[in-house]
Amino acid sequence: MSKFYPLTIDSVKQDTRDTIVVSFAVPGELQDSFSYLPGQHLTLRSQVNGEELRRSYSICSAVQERRLRVAIKRAPGGLFSNWANDHLQAGQQIEVMPPMGQFNVPLDAANRRHYLAFAAGSGITPMMSIIKTTLLTEPRSRFTLVYANRASSSVIFKDELSDLKDSYLDRLNVVYVMSREQQDVELFNGRIDRAKCDAFLASWIRLDDIDAAFLCGPQQMVDAIGESLQAHGLPKSQIKTELFAASVPARNHAARPVIGSSQCEVTVIVDGTHNVFTMDKEKESVLEAGLKSGIDLRHSCKGGVCATCRCKVVEGKVDMDANYALEDYEIARGFVLSCQSFPVTDKLLLDFDQDN
Repeated sequence: MSKFYPLTIDSVKQDTRDTIVVSFAVPGELQDSFSYLPGQHLTLRSQVNGEELRRSYSICSAVQERRLRVAIKRAPGGLFSNWANDHLQAGQQIEVMPPMGQFNVPLDAANRRHYLAFAAGSGITPMMSIIKTTLLTEPRSRFTLVYANRASSSVIFKDELSDLKDSYLDRLNVVYVMSREQQDVELFNGRIDRAKCDAFLASWIRLDDIDAAFLCGPQQMVDAIGESLQAHGLPKSQIKTELFAASVPARNHAARPVIGSSQCEVTVIVDGTHNVFTMDKEKESVLEAGLKSGIDLRHSCKGGVCATCRCKVVEGKVDMDANYALEDYEIARGFVLSCQSFPVTDKLLLDFDQDN
């Protein structure tokens, strides 16, 4: 799971002015490694101007399509996204880590459910995988998507969404909300904040008919929608969230009183190998200390958002500074984000290989 593989880019399509869709050719011997679930993401690695950069991008294909592709939107000041938009082309190779992520729910052909999704901008990318996979897997289920953008020209997958709507007239409802383009229905104008979501739930969406909700976008929007959904009766356990890493403010670690020794002996299990190193408890995260010790621990955003560095605490205890990626049930099972984890005990055993 922690290894990068060189994959050849099969195609690069310009979807909007500032977004490309990149497809990868996966050789036969790697098909199992790169099989994916809806809502999962890929971590890409490349050297950009002499610096190693890693970024995570959501897969936007249905599981049934067996086509590995991601959308990369330019971000203001984004080193990787701007480089990718300017330089990636068919025939190139780039290093890719196998799919990861828990942004999904179990599907069953016997289900008759109604799913709800709120997305903003490039937040549509995991939704494309989730919506298409769900409609194909559960022929009696429905999906409602509320998709926010500045204007129609910035809508990613606009044609693909239109085709999906035509294919699933009775099972897919797509609502566009524009912040800089006037639409006939006032509810569909402006930004999606708490008041806007409350209005949707009051007049457009019957929440008692919703079985699960998916939210993907900037933190402020996702938090506001989550609060509105819970206030109107949807349990938190039925809400799945994913944030834009760039929308989460950087946090400085606040040192805590050290219990016991000032140092911790850390053992990490990665790809079946036990690696041991010693670190100061309060100077840096487990991830940073492990990387400095020469251990290739998987990571991407380092901000507690992407969950690429997710691991399980088998022995010992850590404190997490921030968590924008793990569900409550994952934390209850002992999972942490190593980029946000600081040792509390004198010994620590972390397993990066466990999924459950």
